[in-house]
Amino acid sequence: MPDRAAAILVFVLAIGFALSPFATGGFAGFRPDQFPVPQINAPVQPAGYAFALWGLIYLWLIFGAGFGAILRVAASDWRRVRLPLMVSLGIGIFWIPVAQVNVLWATVMIWAMLAGAIWALLRAHYRDRVWLEGPIGLYAGWLTAASSVALGLVLAGYGILGAQAAAIAMIGLALVITLAVLVIRPGTPSYGFGVGWALVGVIMRNLETSNMAVITLCVAGLAAIAIVTWRGARALSRT
Repeated sequence: MPDRAAAILVFVLAIGFALSPFATGGFAGFRPDQFPVPQINAPVQPAGYAFALWGLIYLWLIFGAGFGAILRVAASDWRRVRLPLMVSLGIGIFWIPVAQVNVLWATVMIWAMLAGAIWALLRAHYRDRVWLEGPIGLYAGWLTAASSVALGLVLAGYGILGAQAAAIAMIGLALVITLAVLVIRPGTPSYGFGVGWALVGVIMRNLETSNMAVITLCVAGLAAIAIVTWRGARALSRT
């Protein structure tokens, strides 16, 4: 695909992705009755306010894609991220309507969105950190948490694991993915922030029930993300 067409398509997909909540009524977590075992106050799910981060993600992706379509049409570092970003955003446009009716397919889709977002992030150059790395990193970070939350709800909601075991296992999985990404691509604070925001939301949810096991895991995860991000930034500053 020609560079200009690809850049414009990413911009259009980013806008379509941002408009999806308005066309579908939005999304603030799966409903308890969407599972054979209703998930009421599931410990793996962040508090509802955490989903407000999507507003920033949508706007930043649009402005970043617009910057690329106007000022970085033929830049090789932008070209590398366009295909995986197209895949992720293209799936994302249809995610909310699917999530409203089918949890299993929505979970498959959000993991595919995550794969595309991380693929794009790992291919992004450190140039244009505000408009390229920043929005992709925040998007990928939130998706890292959200995909693990979705899988945790499926595991508990279909009786494969108890709600507490599913929460601990999936938060642990999210942290493994996060730390691996931050080691492979050091000094990417927007990615760490996206995951960290979700972890704070999980902490707030579990404070209501004094679930110290989940709270402790999230606090330890936040500390690990901060340390690895800081070390990565220091390593980059020396190069």
